Amino acid sequence: MYFCRKYNIIMHTKEEKMEAFGRLLDIMDELREKCPWDSVQTNETLRENTIEEMYELCDALIRDDRENICKELGDLLLHVVFYAKIGSETGDFDIKDVCDRICEKLIYRHPHIYGTTKVNGQEQVLQNWEQLKLKEKGGNKRVLAGVPEALPAIVKAYRIQEKAAHVGFDWEKPEQAMDKVYEEFDELKSEIVSDRHDAAEQELGDLLFAIINVARLYGIHPDNALEKTNRKFIRRFNHVEDSAISQGRAMKDMSLDEMDALWNEAKSCE
Repeated sequence: MYFCRKYNIIMHTKEEKMEAFGRLLDIMDELREKCPWDSVQTNETLRENTIEEMYELCDALIRDDRENICKELGDLLLHVVFYAKIGSETGDFDIKDVCDRICEKLIYRHPHIYGTTKVNGQEQVLQNWEQLKLKEKGGNKRVLAGVPEALPAIVKAYRIQEKAAHVGFDWEKPEQAMDKVYEEFDELKSEIVSDRHDAAEQELGDLLFAIINVARLYGIHPDNALEKTNRKFIRRFNHVEDSAISQGRAMKDMSLDEMDALWNEAKSCE
């Protein structure tokens, strides 16, 4: 352990970090051997828990809750070690193979660090990353092939747009993407007025895709932005509900004007 003047914090040495990781591996071995629950887990039974842990980490990240970020990273790391342990039992791979694979990938995809390639800014790094992925033996053969089907729609749209942009398929200026939003909005409005449900659904999808494109081009992650709005709505709605309860009333018996006044009251308190 040592004091880092650059960040003004206490830091652990590499040896301490390796010791801690080794301790985790030892605990995993013991639990797998002796614990009735841990010993019977499989890739399939752990999958749902892994997804839950990932969302809990994302929740801590969006709240910038440093203590829980640390906790949730530990929970997620446990799952990585658990899957690697299962892999070692089947003879397919172990934690060393996992580490070796990611190290090799990082070295290969950073030729500007480990090779002679020159880059000018992070965008060029990302473009090189996507091109190198296409060249890898056994890697993704098509630009969009690496986008997981199971991703939530907003995140998937963002990743699709990112990958397309990395090979040059993108708007020349962010303002053009904004114009596309207005165009898609007008098309959606036209289909709604005409009462064409299926066409309106398609146009709504196009509008959402265009809005996500604008967010990407202006450096805003749409999923984070929407989640912050979700949380803001919950805070304000809870204030309205709490105020109604304190008055001995049910929200359904209040007028919209009364609820709106309480909403604005919550808004002014933020």
